[in-house]
Amino acid sequence: MRIVSGRYKRRVISPPKNLPVRPTTDMAKESVFNIMGNYIEFSRCEVLDLFAGTGNISYEFVSRGCKTVTAVDINFGCVRFMKETSAKLNMKELVIVKQDVFRYLNSVKRKFDIIFADPPYDLENIHEIYRKVVDNQLLNPDGWLIIEHPEEIDFSEMKHFYEHRKYGRVNFSFFNNIKSND
Repeated sequence: MRIVSGRYKRRVISPPKNLPVRPTTDMAKESVFNIMGNYIEFSRCEVLDLFAGTGNISYEFVSRGCKTVTAVDINFGCVRFMKETSAKLNMKELVIVKQDVFRYLNSVKRKFDIIFADPPYDLENIHEIYRKVVDNQLLNPDGWLIIEHPEEIDFSEMKHFYEHRKYGRVNFSFFNNIKSND
């Protein structure tokens, strides 16, 4: 995998093969970031990357100049790899948290401009990500929630659904304007 744009553009990241991850393809990642770039000034953003895995998405946010990026994953190997990579690239904006995503969503007290979630496709309660973000009021006004998911999951009937995009077998649902009283 590679970093698509920004100060680390073209940097190749080579995670170990034994990590339990399914990294977002470069093509899908580039497309999603192009969409976000139409609505978001990255240099003003505080980002939360859930189920961060290799850190693929987190590195892209840092490379594009986000103020802070918090990457959450429960897997020790993934967390270790992200820490090693961020140290090697001197990514001071990246904060890595080893914790269960749902516990983190229940305990975090700050708000974010972008929350990106790339859960395992076989996660049974994938809709719960949206619910936790809304219930715990984790987005700033005009903030964005982006969930990567399998094709059979449909978020289009949920409140604040903005759009669905598909790139090969990769699907993204975008949510916007989630108010704190929803």
